[in-house]
Amino acid sequence: MNILLAVDGSAYTKKMLAYLAAHDELLGPKHAYSVITVQAELPARARAALGKDVVDEYYAEQAEKVLAPVTKFLDRKGLTTKRIVKIGPAGATLGKVADAGKYDLLVMGSHGHGALGTLVMGSVTTQVLANSRVPVLIVR
Repeated sequence: MNILLAVDGSAYTKKMLAYLAAHDELLGPKHAYSVITVQAELPARARAALGKDVVDEYYAEQAEKVLAPVTKFLDRKGLTTKRIVKIGPAGATLGKVADAGKYDLLVMGSHGHGALGTLVMGSVTTQVLANSRVPVLIVR
């Protein structure tokens, strides 16, 4: 199975990894793994003021903070992963990458804001479900 792991560096990412570690059918050498983090795009004025090189370095540093612990965890399990970094709205971007990459499963943690929080802030999970045809495993 070709599995896409969506990570954001939060406690919910850790819960998702713990869930995978407890389920041998999802975490093992018989599967291929890609780990993705989606960075929110800086405002246009900030990008213009800072310059392309500084902005690119910022995105790279933020992505490394998120991806390094996950990659280390998977390395300890003897699994190699492909790392993906994208910039943009998280939900829509995750959905598009999942579809384009021909993944069999997208696994992600959910912050679980509840109905009111989702109404006010939106939900990355809801956006992923709306933008992808790939099955999604949501870990809470």
